[in-house]
Amino acid sequence: MKRISSLLIVALAAISLPVLAQTNTPGVDQRQVQQQQRIDQGVSSGQLTGKEAARLEKGQERIQTMEDKAKADGTVTAKERARLQHAQNQQSDKVYRQKHDRQRDLNHDGKTDRPRKKK
Repeated sequence: MKRISSLLIVALAAISLPVLAQTNTPGVDQRQVQQQQRIDQGVSSGQLTGKEAARLEKGQERIQTMEDKAKADGTVTAKERARLQHAQNQQSDKVYRQKHDRQRDLNHDGKTDRPRKKK
């Protein structure tokens, strides 16, 4: 009986240790999804040109690479989380600025529309 319980404890430890070692970053992942949705919405509405969207998506890829590197050793430290959050804040600002500048592609022809001159 003692041997069975020892084997059970070892088996549970073998199963649970990898789970504990996993690095979960649900906040980072959720924010990445939201940023991508903002970019996609900007393209579909014409607020972002193709070049702007490509540049913003490259920034998203950079943050994903940072996250992958942080997870590589099995632990995301507080410092790594802070760096990821800072990079996401900067990316969010870039998305906002690009969506609210005067460059538009409202007719989705791949060319930047000229802003109308006020009379």
